[in-house]
Amino acid sequence: MGYVPKTKETDNSVIDFVETVERPEKREDAYLLLDLFTEVTGFEAKMWGPSIIGFGSYHYKYASGHEGDAPLTGFSPRKAKISLYLMMDDEDYEKFAPNFGKHTRGKACIYVNKLADINVAVLKDMIKVSVAFSKKQNR
Repeated sequence: MGYVPKTKETDNSVIDFVETVERPEKREDAYLLLDLFTEVTGFEAKMWGPSIIGFGSYHYKYASGHEGDAPLTGFSPRKAKISLYLMMDDEDYEKFAPNFGKHTRGKACIYVNKLADINVAVLKDMIKVSVAFSKKQNR
């Protein structure tokens, strides 16, 4: 049996999911991000797995034979922080980071506490770069 990716696109309601976000401030940020990502990407928001709001999709295949589908970009309003799924080359990230605001960076995402901590104009540019980067992964 081959690898089965955990995170698949579902038909679950994005709005229903956002409504489950406990803290009103984080829920409000989730709605703002929903509008922002939809506006910048031109894609309809879809749930990926139980907690990722994704936009667009691409198919990937690794040399190992592992393959699957993933959203081009997206976010998740998690309990501790908001995860922004923004994939890009390190050089691009280094250009954005100084003006982006308060955040931490993981392997495949950027974590922020709240939208008030970041520069939304820079986020819009980062989303565009991330979508272009992810589309190049299409194989």
